[in-house]
Amino acid sequence: MGFSTFRNALQKRSTILSPSLLSRFSRTIVTDAQTVTTASSQEAWKKFGITAAAVAGAVILAEGLLNRDTRDSLTATEQSYLHDSFKYTGGGLVLTALAARSMFKSGVAFRIMAANPWVVLGVSLVGSIGSMMGVYYTPPEKTVQKHLFWLGFNACQAATLSPLFFFSPAILSRAALYTCGVVGSLSYVGATARNDKYLYMGGPLLAGVTVVALSSLAPMALPLGMRGLAVAESISLYGGLAVFGGFVLYDTQKILQHARMAEAGAIPRDPMKESIALELDMINIFIRLVQILAMRSNNRK
Repeated sequence: MGFSTFRNALQKRSTILSPSLLSRFSRTIVTDAQTVTTASSQEAWKKFGITAAAVAGAVILAEGLLNRDTRDSLTATEQSYLHDSFKYTGGGLVLTALAARSMFKSGVAFRIMAANPWVVLGVSLVGSIGSMMGVYYTPPEKTVQKHLFWLGFNACQAATLSPLFFFSPAILSRAALYTCGVVGSLSYVGATARNDKYLYMGGPLLAGVTVVALSSLAPMALPLGMRGLAVAESISLYGGLAVFGGFVLYDTQKILQHARMAEAGAIPRDPMKESIALELDMINIFIRLVQILAMRSNNRK
């Protein structure tokens, strides 16, 4: 995949949070008795155990199906580059979550919801893409400037995600757990696959994320009926899960490819740049899981 195509993929993979979703955020208020709380805690731990077992089984199944012809063990350079990239990814996600929580408590989320959804979406996209490209184009030698762009990128993501805290904490925690399971299993598959096995997916995934983005914006621009809205929402949610799951495989192998190129001196070593794509993958998967869990919770009522 060429450099311009890769740059377009990064730009189009910005956090997709539709204006219609911003206007529908709600928070569940729980005021049950102590006995109900204890029962809920036991049920939560039961679900946690089932989820952990399911994730472990999914890793084993995915590894067996997708990586029958596995690669040799990762070299020290590949391991170091992959670990550093995931460290920046984890650090960025922690900063984003803390900043989003602080914005929610300070009332920024209320002001975001009260503002024009199109303005919120446009400002968040411009800020995210601008800071992301700043990280991308700033040389690793300019440490301070690069970290400032990185902090700005995470601040933009936090502003976009702060309304998610209107959802129940139980939904957010389950979505975070599922996201870690999905990304962890797919990253493991990508890291243990043969070199460049999934890099061919770059073009199809770019087309897929374009369809997902258009389906997220379609209800705001087109006079769709109820069936059309349901189809567009399904494409945005479930199609988005498939597309960003594929991006996890692609980005993991891209990091390993760049590690080999950096070792050969073809490109500079830049794990911060690599972490941006992984962070966007995880955020977009998390958003969709929150929406799906919230829909299931509302259907049970």
